[in-house]
Amino acid sequence: MSPEKMVTMANQIATFFDTQPGHAPDKIAAHLKDYWEPRMRDQLKSYVQAGGAGLRPSVHEAAQRL
Repeated sequence: MSPEKMVTMANQIATFFDTQPGHAPDKIAAHLKDYWEPRMRDQLKSYVQAGGAGLRPSVHEAAQRL
């Protein structure tokens, strides 16, 4: 998937969970584990390690939990 599409999708997930009670990064990580296939999660982890431009802070933190 293109990096732009991945960033958009991850940020949409974060936008939802950032407004919910509880620790958003934990919930984002759980969602990604449940609904994203392994290569999508690997792509996100690599993207974050390369700087993660454009990702919400909660996505950066969630990626550390994958």
